[in-house]
This record gives sequence, C-alpha cells and structure tokens, in this order.
Amino acid sequence: MTTSQAATRGTNDSRTFWRFWFASTVSSAGSNMTSVALPLVALTNLHATTSQVTLLAAASQAAWLFLGLPAGVIVQKVPLRGLQVTMDLVRMTAMGSVPVAWWLDRLTFVHLLLTALITSLATVLFDVGSSTFLPALVSKDELTARNSLISGTDAVNSTGAPSLSGVLIKVVGAVDVLLIDSVSYLLSAATLWTLPERRPKAQPQVPVWTLIREGCLFVLRHPVMRPCMIWAALSNFCTAALMALTPLYLVREVGASSTVVGLVIASDGVGALFGSMVAARLAARIGTARAMIVSAVAGGVLALLIPMTTTRGTIGFFVIGNAGVAMALVIGSIMARTHRQVESPPDLLSRVMATVRFISWGALPLGALLSGVLANAFGLHTALWIVCAGFLFAPVVLVMSTVRKLRDLSEVRA
Repeated sequence: MTTSQAATRGTNDSRTFWRFWFASTVSSAGSNMTSVALPLVALTNLHATTSQVTLLAAASQAAWLFLGLPAGVIVQKVPLRGLQVTMDLVRMTAMGSVPVAWWLDRLTFVHLLLTALITSLATVLFDVGSSTFLPALVSKDELTARNSLISGTDAVNSTGAPSLSGVLIKVVGAVDVLLIDSVSYLLSAATLWTLPERRPKAQPQVPVWTLIREGCLFVLRHPVMRPCMIWAALSNFCTAALMALTPLYLVREVGASSTVVGLVIASDGVGALFGSMVAARLAARIGTARAMIVSAVAGGVLALLIPMTTTRGTIGFFVIGNAGVAMALVIGSIMARTHRQVESPPDLLSRVMATVRFISWGALPLGALLSGVLANAFGLHTALWIVCAGFLFAPVVLVMSTVRKLRDLSEVRA
C-alpha cells in the first residue's frame, strides 16, 4: 500500500469512526433524558408505587439476563450495520408509543413496563454490536483514547441531558420528553445506515451453545478478565439499586422538584466526564491495574456521602457522592473494556463482550429489584444507606485477585 493510499484509508476510517460516534452520541442523549422522564411518568402521571417504580427500573435492564449470552453469537452471525439500524428502529417505535398512548388516554403502567423491556432487549444487541465494531475502526494503540472519548461523550450526555430533561418536564411534561428519545433513535439509525456494512465471515456450523460456552470459558479462566468482570457486576448491582432509589428518595423523602432530580442525576455525568478525562493519563502514570483499584476505593468511600442528604439544603452530599461513584465506574470500565478488546482473540471478541456484559450488566435488574425490597422493608433512607455501603465491596474483589499484583492489566495473559 502506498503512502497516499494509506492516508486515504486512514481518512476514511476516521470519517467512519466519527459517524459511528455521532450516532452513539445522539441516541445516548435521548436515553439519558429518558432516565429522568420515564420514572417520573410512572410517579406523576400514573401515581406508581415504590415497587412499581423499582420494577420499571429493573425492566429497563432485564434483557441482559435473557439475551446477554446469545447476543454475542447473534452479533457474530449477522451483518452488523443492519442489526444496529434495526435495533434503533425498534427502540424508536417502543419509546414513541408512550406519548401516543398518553395522548389517546390509553397509557397504563403495563405499557410503560413493556416499553422498558422491549427497549432493553434492543439495547443489548445494539451495545454488544457497538463494542465489537469499535476495534474494527481503530488500531489497538488508539483504543484507550477512543474508549475514553466515547466514555467522555457519554458523560457529557449524562450531565446535560438529564438536566435539560428536568427543565423540559416542567414545561411540556414527562411524557412528551420521551418523544425526543424516540427521535434520537431515528437520527442514530439514519446515520448508521451511511456506514459500510460489516458482514460476518463464513464459519463452520457450530451449535449456538458451543459458541457461547467458548466465550464463557475464555473469560472465566482468564486471571484478569474474571475479577474485572466480578468487580463490574458488583459495581453495576449497587449502581442500579442507587439509580432506582434516586428519583423516589429525592421526590418523596427530600421533596425535590423534577428540575432538581434532573440536576442530581446529571452529577453522575460530571463524575463520568472527569473519569474519562483522567483515565488515560492515570493509566500511563500508575498503570491500568492500579488505576482500577485506586478509583474503586475512592468511589466506595465517596458513595457514603449520598445518604447524608436528608433535606433540600443537603443535596450537595448526594451530588458529590453520585459523581464519585460515576468517576470510579468509568475509569475502571475504560481499563477493563480496553483490555478485553486488545487481549481477546478476534473470533471470540463478540462472545467475550457478551459474556462479560451478561454477568456485569445482568446484575443491573437484580440491583433495581433489591432496592425495592429494601425500601419496602426498611424505608427509603435505610435502603439508601445499605446500597451505598455496598460500593465498598467492589474494590475488595480486585485487591484479592491477581490484579493487586500488577501494574498493568495486560501483564498477565490467559
């Protein structure tokens, strides 16, 4: 390949990445607005109970338990662009049905629950596909930086979108805000359609469960990926429980408005943005393994500030703690995700990603459900204390594993 051909290919690859980034950014912005709007639709429009709100939060993540493992095989066997466009259109239709049902005076809690579940199922396939697609767009040397960029963009979305959502809810209502999320999926689908198709390679016919088993065994036998996956599962379990309790606690215990709820949830994005900005530099300075441990400990300690919020005047504790948790999770996620993308054999990558997400993201609906059980049994404030204390267990997994002995995760291979 000549220098000019290489330059042209590099330019084309860069343009493809930025279109990929734009599609991800647009749909992420809409989804983050929905993270505020959907539970508030249940709370204010349908007057849902505590159990119903936490069940809705669980349904939004439940698909990782049902589809998490097969997703890796599905992504490996179908054209990637077509899959992602289709999943965007499914999410657009599901989310757009909510305002239509409300306008027709037909909206029920069951409709909200089904919308959350269908969106969750489509998101599983979309996200596994995206994680598999990124390593095909950039070189291994660029992966940490690109993952940091995507995480940083998600963090900006997590900051701005919930805040904007809180303001728009006061102006037009929570139901109409969901229409924006529906439009964001349409824009994402239209952008992804312009990308080159990534067709699967011809492979011998192998039973689906054999393929799934190969991916699972690779992760479970890996001395670094396994503890990182368990760390992610524990962190996500507590994060989902916290997310489910946040609107309930702020509205019913603290008396916060929808605008304040949006701003508090947005603090998650501030912490995530900071984490994505420092992740690469922190990894270069102290190593990826040490960066995971240090950030996880810091996040666990800062989480204990959250339950100190008891009135609107002490909202600051919730904001700082929420940002600290997000910072730790993003730094650890960037380190672990980059390691998986680099160290996994190419033919196993989608299945490795699916295995890790089945375990780590499958913990999300379980955490949300547990938060409802705790809230009903002990009250919202005590439940919040229990959930936040749980964040201290995640770094223990890393400290008790091979990760503690390493500077960088890549020092040990399967």
